[in-house]
Amino acid sequence: MGRTIPSFRIATAIEKNKWRLFRKLLDKIDRKSFDEMFNLSYLHNSASSNCVSPVVIHPIFLSILLEHYKQLVLLQKMKNIG
Repeated sequence: MGRTIPSFRIATAIEKNKWRLFRKLLDKIDRKSFDEMFNLSYLHNSASSNCVSPVVIHPIFLSILLEHYKQLVLLQKMKNIG
């Protein structure tokens, strides 16, 4: 039997394409930041595909939040050391 849903990597690319107009309306620097931020979600494709969320953007947002949280914790630790 074949797959009935696309891989989450493909679903993420489709979702990113849905945000194309929003991205287009950003200035050049923000477009670069948007792309970098959205690309963070690919780090957690395995977990996202296994959570079977009916709304694709939810695990994408959570993946981005997780990466930002990890960066924040790292910065706090660096501040406390120095």
